[in-house]
Amino acid sequence: LAHALVVAVAVLIIACPCALGLATPMSIMVGVGRGASLGVLIKNAEALERMEKVDTLVVDKTGTLTEGRPTVTDIVATGRHSQDDLLRFAAGVERASEHPLALAIVEAATTRSLDVPDVTDFDSPVGRGAQGVVDGHRVALGSATFLDSHGIDSTDVRETADHLRGDGATVIYIGIDNQLAGLFAIADPIKATTSDALKALRADGIHVVMLTGDNQITAAVIAAEAGVDDFIAEATPEDKIEVIRRDRKSTRLN
Repeated sequence: LAHALVVAVAVLIIACPCALGLATPMSIMVGVGRGASLGVLIKNAEALERMEKVDTLVVDKTGTLTEGRPTVTDIVATGRHSQDDLLRFAAGVERASEHPLALAIVEAATTRSLDVPDVTDFDSPVGRGAQGVVDGHRVALGSATFLDSHGIDSTDVRETADHLRGDGATVIYIGIDNQLAGLFAIADPIKATTSDALKALRADGIHVVMLTGDNQITAAVIAAEAGVDDFIAEATPEDKIEVIRRDRKSTRLN
């Protein structure tokens, strides 16, 4: 009797899931379970249902398309400070930050067994850079725009920076006591699975757009290597939110 009941219920569920009101719950349960097994967390049933209508996917670069473990590949000193000095000052400031690029600089200083000093008067405007006082010196780290806002001219190393960006590296400028002191090139390899994942998305009709705070040159190199359809570079966190809001109802980002 027990076996017959199980078989009868199984046949009933398979033959008449809609009539029993089971089709949707079963589909959602299977979808959520399958996603979880692949490391994808789904917020709720509505989110899963809305995914069927998605035709554009916007992704970040660091940690999404790339490994998320950037490393310092080059240090260029332009003033009286040595490479180790620049790394010490930079690590002193960045040790107070949790950004992946900041962690790369701190790790480089640790690898060289440098004594990393403490920082005071630390400030880190989101998506722009970091600054603080290290060993009595005012240190600023970030993009050329961030240093410009502090009155530090970086045009003398623009060609060097663009050359490093041509290899797909992110360039971080460093200014010490209101003078340009050098720059760091930080590379983050693309994940081995990124290319295949993007191909699979395109095969499903999904248009992929990369949003990144990186320079235009670096972003173009990474996008080409990864196989991204479109990209928007030099975007602050606020810019990224605005792009999503502006184009949420659009089928393509321009």
